[in-house]
Amino acid sequence: MSTRPVALIILAAGQGSRMNSDLPKVLHPLGGVPMIEHSLASGLSLEPARVVVITGHGADQVEAALADHPVTCIRQNEQLGTGHAVAQARAALADFTGDAVVLFGDTPFVSEDSLTKLIAARTDHDVVVLGFEADTPARYGRLVTKGTALHKIVEAKDATSDELAITLCNSGLMAADAAQLFDLLEQVDNANAAGEYYLTDVPALAHKAGLKAGYVTCPEAETLGINSRAELARAEGIFQASRRAEMLELGVTMHAPETVYFAHDTYIGRDAMIEPYVVFGPNVTVESGAHIRAFSHLEGAHVSQGAVVGPYARLRPGAEIDDGARIGNFVEVKSAQIQEGAKVNHLSYIGDATIGEGANIGAGTITCNYDGVFKHHTEVGARAFIGSNTMLVAPVTIGADALTASGSVITENVPEGALAVARGRQENKAGLATRLRARLLALKEKTKKG
Repeated sequence: MSTRPVALIILAAGQGSRMNSDLPKVLHPLGGVPMIEHSLASGLSLEPARVVVITGHGADQVEAALADHPVTCIRQNEQLGTGHAVAQARAALADFTGDAVVLFGDTPFVSEDSLTKLIAARTDHDVVVLGFEADTPARYGRLVTKGTALHKIVEAKDATSDELAITLCNSGLMAADAAQLFDLLEQVDNANAAGEYYLTDVPALAHKAGLKAGYVTCPEAETLGINSRAELARAEGIFQASRRAEMLELGVTMHAPETVYFAHDTYIGRDAMIEPYVVFGPNVTVESGAHIRAFSHLEGAHVSQGAVVGPYARLRPGAEIDDGARIGNFVEVKSAQIQEGAKVNHLSYIGDATIGEGANIGAGTITCNYDGVFKHHTEVGARAFIGSNTMLVAPVTIGADALTASGSVITENVPEGALAVARGRQENKAGLATRLRARLLALKEKTKKG
């Protein structure tokens, strides 16, 4: 296998008009992240020295989405074809010595194994293309070969009837020496049915120049390109089926796996149990032996061993659920740590808070963490008991072993072991309910009569 440095060139300039969307095609979500993230992740498996992303339509949005990644974005101001797009990377790679690998931001399923094969084939070929055997070749470009040699790639719209009969098709991915690739691209013209500069002309130009062009193959499923909402939905289905199968293989229990939805980076430990209709957003870790009950939604959260979440729970970014903690039905947790053995079992919102070990949060409790400008922290000590319908107005600290009376609005710190009562005194007015009801019923009857 070649050990030369690798530069990735990811094409992400297309408009994606068939998506019928203001959002650039490569930013449409797949597995909870923009589809280009999948292409980038595959390419990063090669440990590239450089990554160049070619942007165009919606360039500002695409570049903003990639701002936290180690990539250089180059704009293709006119979309004149794939060959023209790759050529835009020349200046960015002018000082680079190594192989260039061309990827597509809308082809998210190409595997690490296939990319490794592509690079390995560079040992014997100057230009290598990733191909696949298509069940229905239709619009795909055809690889015209002789033995292991690739003579040319013919686009379907330019192919003869004999060439259209070929089932070995082009995925679009290509590897070559970077400088050599750019030199070949200078020779590409736009004398074709679309009037575009095709990257696919490169193998024929290489063959004509006495260079060796070859190909490797991958499963057709890896080459799925996404150009419409229907194809995006199909891709999501493929992604989810793959992740579900992977989770089951890793020892995760799911009784209705077809109802569980994962993000690209969901991590779940063995012997965890995931009930039906659970949705995982990005950046979720569920440790071994945890139990996520039905109809829960998690994103940006960490659930430790033996914890139980749900049913109908929502964990938002920053939720830390420690060993053996309990998050019950219709509970929302955000930017908060629920420490070991603590319970938030019913109808509560816990945000910007620390709930101590063994504490119990009663039904209807709310941490009032936002004053309209700033967020404030609530601290509940170990083994504290928060009565139902308590409002904890942050910043506030409830000491260890303290209690709050049901219906209290807590605005001051509560010392350890203390009972806090913060509600109006109840007063019973004898007979007043009967008299008031009679008065209202009489008024209602009078209103009916006009």
